[in-house]
Amino acid sequence: MASQRTVRAIEILMVEDNPGDVRLTREALKGGKVWNQLNVVEDGVAALDYLYKRAPHQLAARPDLVLLDLNLPKKDGREVLSAIKSDPALKTIPVVILTTSQAEEDVLRAYNLNANCYVTKPVDFDQFTRIVQTIEEFWLTVVTLPPK
Repeated sequence: MASQRTVRAIEILMVEDNPGDVRLTREALKGGKVWNQLNVVEDGVAALDYLYKRAPHQLAARPDLVLLDLNLPKKDGREVLSAIKSDPALKTIPVVILTTSQAEEDVLRAYNLNANCYVTKPVDFDQFTRIVQTIEEFWLTVVTLPPK
């Protein structure tokens, strides 16, 4: 299991335009079990620039996990998910949809686009923290991630 400290931080890319959710996620991950580096971009275009190492992200590390909101400016999360999962160089990166939408059509579409899981953001601070820590524990200590 990867619960022991690794020689490098686990790279997490969060694609989120809500600063409050970013702040809560940072705090939840700080208290977590895995040494991680949370990188944040605020829209779908920036997410793809990050993943393809386009300016200003030429030195970006390949993420081990993507936390992706669906409702984003410039390019929505569904388009980002589709781009990731249709690209042979990116499709093995696990993508966790972390969104406020509980709409059945959003859930179904995300899974049809090969999301690895779909989590609805709770509005309560403690629940949000618990959700993020559960995602961290599962994806970064239980699951074997693909090699980079």
